[in-house]
Amino acid sequence: MTRAPVLAAGGIVLRQEETPLVAVVRLRKRNEWVLPKGKLDDGETARAAAEREVLEETGHDVAVHEFLGTLVYESGGRSKVVHYWRMEADGGQVHELMNDVKAVDWLPLDAAVERLSRGYERAFLANVGPLALEAAALARIARRPKPKQPVLEKRRARQVAVPRPSLAIPVSAPPPPDLATSAIGQEERPIVACDVVEARTPAEFGPTTRFPEAAAAAPAREPEPENNDRPGAVQGRRSLVQKLRDWLRAP
Repeated sequence: MTRAPVLAAGGIVLRQEETPLVAVVRLRKRNEWVLPKGKLDDGETARAAAEREVLEETGHDVAVHEFLGTLVYESGGRSKVVHYWRMEADGGQVHELMNDVKAVDWLPLDAAVERLSRGYERAFLANVGPLALEAAALARIARRPKPKQPVLEKRRARQVAVPRPSLAIPVSAPPPPDLATSAIGQEERPIVACDVVEARTPAEFGPTTRFPEAAAAAPAREPEPENNDRPGAVQGRRSLVQKLRDWLRAP
């Protein structure tokens, strides 16, 4: 008849220093160096048993973290199944060691592997030890406080982008004048083009001529021959010229 395996639990216990250290314990009975572990009590879970056994064999309160693996070997004609968790000890020893344990030592991983007396435990620690160290390093990075954001950057992050007002003044074209309703003032006199104006030369207007450009642009025409037979026309022409001259010289 096959005997039921013995169920046990323990831990790969780390202590964080400049170089992380691993706990190994020395048993009184055979004077062997082993990993801290122990059998499960009735109705006890493997995780709870692992935390209790580590406290009794190392004297340290520990925090239990990830499950690392299971080690199975033969002991006293029966199979022994041991579940291991990663644990971390903080501070010094707070409890006395149980009677079965003679001493506790804290060693770097490679030295702890060499210190163990049993070959299957050396192989197990050599495989899961690096995983435990890596997990502990990642946990320390996650626990580091994040650098505070400078106050100026916080203010800039809270600022809302507001469009800057345009300084350009809108220019609108003036409405076209209403020619139907505009009236000519009393001082605004229309210029009437006639033969009399075109017949005169710029010199006849004198220095007070107001529209030299128009006078200069007007082509010179040959004076009509005098006709003594038309005294009424000559007198009317002189009258018009006199009126135009008076209008141009008006202030």
